[in-house]
Amino acid sequence: MTQKKKAPAGGGESPTLEERLKRLEEILAQLEADEVELERALALFEEGVALVRDAEKTLSETELRVEELLAKGGTQPLEETEA
Repeated sequence: MTQKKKAPAGGGESPTLEERLKRLEEILAQLEADEVELERALALFEEGVALVRDAEKTLSETELRVEELLAKGGTQPLEETEA
């Protein structure tokens, strides 16, 4: 079951972890493919770095939630949190 987080005001929903990973694969493929102009390569790289940072944050938050759940005996449902 995949859940999307709400984005900051003014935007839509932020991408899921799976969507971020898929986009990272697309960026990598573009960078490895035919020649990419320097400016385009830099923009893709910057986007990739931002996606990795967001994914790391999501994974850290998820790990913390799992640890909290296990500390409670694993019997209580997780409450949805908004970022």
